[in-house]
Amino acid sequence: MFSMDMGIDLGTCNTLVAVRGQGIVLNEPSVVAVRKGTNQVMFNGQAVGWVAKEMLGKTPGTITAIRPLKEGVISDFEITEAMLSYFINKVSGKRSRIFGPRVVISVPSGITAVEKQAVYSSAERAGARRTVLCEQPMAAAIGAGLPWTEPQASMIVDIGGGTSDVAVLSLGDIAVCESLRVAGDDFDEAIMTHMKRTYNLMIGEQTAERIKIEIGSAAPTGDERTMEVRGRDMISGLPRKTVVTSEEIREALQEPVGSICDAVTRTLERAEPELAADLVENGIVLAGGGALLRGLSTVIQNATGLGVRIADDPLTCVARGTAIYLENIELVQHTLPNDTDQ
Repeated sequence: MFSMDMGIDLGTCNTLVAVRGQGIVLNEPSVVAVRKGTNQVMFNGQAVGWVAKEMLGKTPGTITAIRPLKEGVISDFEITEAMLSYFINKVSGKRSRIFGPRVVISVPSGITAVEKQAVYSSAERAGARRTVLCEQPMAAAIGAGLPWTEPQASMIVDIGGGTSDVAVLSLGDIAVCESLRVAGDDFDEAIMTHMKRTYNLMIGEQTAERIKIEIGSAAPTGDERTMEVRGRDMISGLPRKTVVTSEEIREALQEPVGSICDAVTRTLERAEPELAADLVENGIVLAGGGALLRGLSTVIQNATGLGVRIADDPLTCVARGTAIYLENIELVQHTLPNDTDQ
């Protein structure tokens, strides 16, 4: 056993790595800090993940903290490669230098051939011996423990940072799916826009994310909260603080939440009648970080009339699923394209 095979959830916000038999071994933000103009990773290539996330929005002129994935796809090839390389080496240590690991990487279901090729090339140059791509809803369904190989329908809604994937699965493959570029980042964006419009207050991504986690909701929860928010006044340009309520944040999140609900109903309308019949019993499972938004399951339940539950540990579903997918690769070989041995 010279190499350590791993499943990677290459996400817009976080990258998780799962290893067979060990579960999740790495969970870090998909952020890299580089020297401006040279794309050279700071601190001898170590300014990746948590170290870099703390710098987001706070860097001096000579350094930039970059998120190399936008809406689930690679937007900065070189930096993604550096990030993957750092994560693969961190997990497999010296072993990866002798034999590169076999890697399964999850990708959004709607990406193009060019975008897929970018993932293959990045993984290969980062030291992977063989790369297999697995569609995110498939990985999320496997990680959530759904009966994905059975001749019955399972429905998964995976709400990540950059993309949301909605899919109905049966017999080890995806029957119908839709990938939309509305997800956790858009929740943050909606909160930032709300603060600008209502309070003339500019806030950063990290503050918006904190508001979402602490008081954000998609439906009334019966527990209305308030939170003190600090930012920069757009008129005076000076730092200022204000208090926001969970009610107004819910109002601000209506649009992105509505888009996700619409995608769920559209996918159900496209499903075969027999599959739709199964879903009356099996319901819908939510995964991904966005599933943690309070009241989201209630909103989807009201829109579809189906039972909705949140997967156990939704944040790590996709990564756990990629590791299981790697173990069962022979089982799912028929669903793989022929170009996996890049």
